[in-house]
Amino acid sequence: MYSVFLRRAAEIALATKQKQGLCQVAMITTAAEEQRTQFEALNVTVPNPFVYHVELNRPKKLNAMHNTMWIEIGKCFTELGNDPDCRVIVLSGAGKVFSAGIDLADAAQLGTKLGEHEDVARRCKILHDTIKLYQDAMTSLEKCPKPVISAVHNACIGGAVDLITAADIRYCTNDAWFQVKEVDIGLAADVGTLQRLPRVIGSESLVRELVFTARKMMASEAKECGFVSKVYDGKDSMLKGAIEVATDIAAKSPVAVQVAKRSILYSRDHSVQEGLDHIRLWNMTMVQSEDFMNAAVAQATKSNPPTFSKL
Repeated sequence: MYSVFLRRAAEIALATKQKQGLCQVAMITTAAEEQRTQFEALNVTVPNPFVYHVELNRPKKLNAMHNTMWIEIGKCFTELGNDPDCRVIVLSGAGKVFSAGIDLADAAQLGTKLGEHEDVARRCKILHDTIKLYQDAMTSLEKCPKPVISAVHNACIGGAVDLITAADIRYCTNDAWFQVKEVDIGLAADVGTLQRLPRVIGSESLVRELVFTARKMMASEAKECGFVSKVYDGKDSMLKGAIEVATDIAAKSPVAVQVAKRSILYSRDHSVQEGLDHIRLWNMTMVQSEDFMNAAVAQATKSNPPTFSKL
C-alpha cells in the first residue's frame, strides 16, 4: 500500500515539474508587482522570493498612525493576502522607533469633523465608522492568510501595540518597549489590544496592570511573558533574523502554512472539538493537494525539498 502511494506520488511530482518546466523563482519583480498599489505611509519591498517587507514609513513623525496609514495598512495586508507571489510578511518601522502610536494631530481633525454636527446620532455615526475602519485595519493582519512577523525596535506605543498583537510572530530589539497608552489620554483601547493581548500572553493580571497603569513594558519583560519570542541586540540583526525565518517559512508548502494559520486562529476562538472539526474539513481536501504528495515523497526518499507552486 505504501509503495503504491509513493509511486503515485512520484508520478504526480514528476508531472508537476514537467508542467512547471523545472523553472525556479528567478525574478522577484514581475509585471504584477509593478502594478501593485503605491503607498504613502508604507514602504513595501521584496527582500527574498515570496517574502515581503512592509515598513511603517513616516520616520519624521515617529511613524505616528494617521488616517492615511490606517487605511493603507488594511489595504496593504488585504492585497498581500491575495497575492500568490507573497507567502510571508515582515512588518517593521522605518527610522528611530517602531511607532509612536496614534497621530494626535491627525485625530484633532476628527474633532473638527464632529463639530460640524450638533446631533449626537450623527456624531456617533462618524465615530462608529472611524473606529470600525481602524479595527478592520488591525484585523487585516489576522485575516491575511500569510504569516506576519512583526519586528519592533525602540518605542511601540498605543495603536502600535494593537497592530503587533494581530501579528503571528513578534520579535524585538533589546531597547524596545511597549506601552498600552490609551488610558493616559482618557480613552479605552478600542482597536484590538484589549481583545488580543490576554490571549497572546495568557496573564489577565499582567494585561490589566499594563492597561490600567499605561506603564512601559521593556523587552526583557516582554520576552519573559511570551509577548515576543526573540530579542535581538539591534535593529539590523533583528531584521536579518526575521527575514531568515520568513524565508524558511516561504520555502514550505503555502497550502500547509496558510491552512495552519487559519486553524490556529479558528481554534483560538472556539472549543477544542470545534477546532478539530474545522481542520478535519479543511484537510479532507488539502491532503489531496500536490504539495502533500511532493513533500511526502521528498521526506520518504530523503531528497531535496520540492519547489511549491504559487497559491
